[in-house]
Amino acid sequence: MCRSAVVITLLLTTAAMPLSGQTPYPQCSAYGSAPFTSSDLNLCTAAIDGAEIFHPVAGLLVSGGNPVLGSIGTLGGFGHFALTARVNGTEVVTPDLSYDGSTTTVGQGDKILAPTPLVEGAIGIFGGVGPMHFLAIDALGSALLLPTTQISGLKVDPGAQEIGGVALGLGYGGRVGVIRGEAMIPSVSLSVMRRDMPRVAYGDFTGGNKYSYGVDLHATNVRAVAGYHLAVFNLGAGFGWDKYTGTAEIAFAPTVGPAQNLNDIELDNTRTMAFLTTGLELPIVKLGMEAGYQFGGGQNLATTFTGNDPSQRRLFAGGGVRLTF
Repeated sequence: MCRSAVVITLLLTTAAMPLSGQTPYPQCSAYGSAPFTSSDLNLCTAAIDGAEIFHPVAGLLVSGGNPVLGSIGTLGGFGHFALTARVNGTEVVTPDLSYDGSTTTVGQGDKILAPTPLVEGAIGIFGGVGPMHFLAIDALGSALLLPTTQISGLKVDPGAQEIGGVALGLGYGGRVGVIRGEAMIPSVSLSVMRRDMPRVAYGDFTGGNKYSYGVDLHATNVRAVAGYHLAVFNLGAGFGWDKYTGTAEIAFAPTVGPAQNLNDIELDNTRTMAFLTTGLELPIVKLGMEAGYQFGGGQNLATTFTGNDPSQRRLFAGGGVRLTF
């Protein structure tokens, strides 16, 4: 074979070889070879990783801890109901939207305390058996009002449920009172909730950002709460397990060619949590507060986000007012 033929063969082979960067996402594999660059591969990967890291944070804001804030037991059967206005909050660190893919580390954007208002309801279904109200049952519901104006670059995705720029999500579930405590015996309840959040998007590459991602959320929350009623106070502790599923849509501007859009990327995360809950039991009006940690989980991300490590625990808190009848 002549020298020129060897050179041509080597050039073609090199062009077909993948770039040195790697990605765990098959959706980004097309950007691992020429004419694309390693920056394009990193941008694609970082956009999906951004959606992955935001998903459990959104799940925490939607779900909180105790499904009936400040309460440690069921309502007492048919004819009793409660309506709660509450706010969940946690610190959110946003990624830098000017990230250009030149490295696998995304800088920090804003660091804010993100509030999430919810309206929650509970209706007594069954008062339970015996003096300790064994297996009492409440039906639960919730409405999420997620303001996006608190976080720069966050907006409700077109077509999502919203009220005046506020994302609207609904939830439903039930709570079973294992026992109603007396003296040294605590009240114990178990609950399961299913909550949804419409798609919200972070970033706008058509407006000058290098990438954007949007996620929706379906959360399944399992909670166990135990506590005591002392005079006019409720004091309790809870543990929880959450499963967050949904899909992501990303967009980014590569170094060559038109803008790239990737849709229906599956998201699936689980988290555990522990929290303390307290309530002031006044006639009709009840005040509730809670604070706890969502424990971290490894997500095998290929991108490092400055100030945002998904393996670390996350502090959250909530407070609100409950009316009972």
